[in-house]
Amino acid sequence: MTARDAAGNATTERVPVALRHPGMRAVHLSASAWASASLREPVLEMVREGRIDTIQLDIKDESGRIGYASQVPLAQEIGANAGHYDPREALETLHAEGVHVVGRLVAFRDPVLGKASWEQGRHERLVQTASGAPWSGGYGDYSFTNFADPDVRAYNIALAEEAAELGFDDILYDYIRRPDGAVSRMRFPGLDTSPERSIADFLAESRAVVHRHGAFQGASVFGIAATRPTQIAQDIPMMSEHVDYVAPMVYPSHWGPGEYGVSDPERQPYDITARSLADFVDLSRENGRTKVIPWLQAFSLGVSYGADEIRAQIEAAEDNGIDSFLLWNAACRYDESALAPT
Repeated sequence: MTARDAAGNATTERVPVALRHPGMRAVHLSASAWASASLREPVLEMVREGRIDTIQLDIKDESGRIGYASQVPLAQEIGANAGHYDPREALETLHAEGVHVVGRLVAFRDPVLGKASWEQGRHERLVQTASGAPWSGGYGDYSFTNFADPDVRAYNIALAEEAAELGFDDILYDYIRRPDGAVSRMRFPGLDTSPERSIADFLAESRAVVHRHGAFQGASVFGIAATRPTQIAQDIPMMSEHVDYVAPMVYPSHWGPGEYGVSDPERQPYDITARSLADFVDLSRENGRTKVIPWLQAFSLGVSYGADEIRAQIEAAEDNGIDSFLLWNAACRYDESALAPT
């Protein structure tokens, strides 16, 4: 703040203002879905009807491909740009509709960076097996890059900074974890602390950059992270120190029978969602400012999921004091009847 008198004397003082994330009612759109009018327009119509107020648009996805023509040098060097959409044009369109735009950035699952690094002899950029081979773990060759490597961290933070500068309102990291599996069988070159601490430290590095450009930072986390933080290196209280919100993926189809005392989670969407989110709410309170904004299931796997199942999950979130959500459907097709206009 600056105060100036009639004579032209000025005094300036910095006044910190704490901001909390405003919340969201969001759906996921991949980069290719945004480029498709048949997928994009129904979602925009949901915005105009007041059913949602936020769109999550992919920056970098699980394939390691960036949805637009990134100017980050390493992205250009490894051929990561897919060029599905013009980010400035997309953001201008969405902001003109009053939409809050969340940019999803898949961090450490990155086969494009992984393969290029391995072929260049930069093996330290990948998670490795005990014998020094690239870890696949069922995700494919070169899929998991090493969260402890400075180059890998810098690459993802550079993409986050670029997206925040372009005008994305949030940077929401995904695959912000180690691969699942026995950690004793994995090697993380350069790791000098626990995997959980390293992941949290990465978020701290990124948050300073993302906030500097006026965007919020979130982290998508496994549902099991609330009770089994070391299984994938996602310690919720530790991560919560460095994000504006955690986004637990509590999809009913992903829980086993008996989790949280729910005999058939996929057929009991309210019960499993309510009970699992209660843990995340408690863990986030340790920080005092971090929100919980869950990913909810809007797709069918073993059980057909329609409007009733989606509404059951939303109600479970509301009963935990959570008025926000992100709906996930990899096909990017949504049943608008599940969401009442507001």
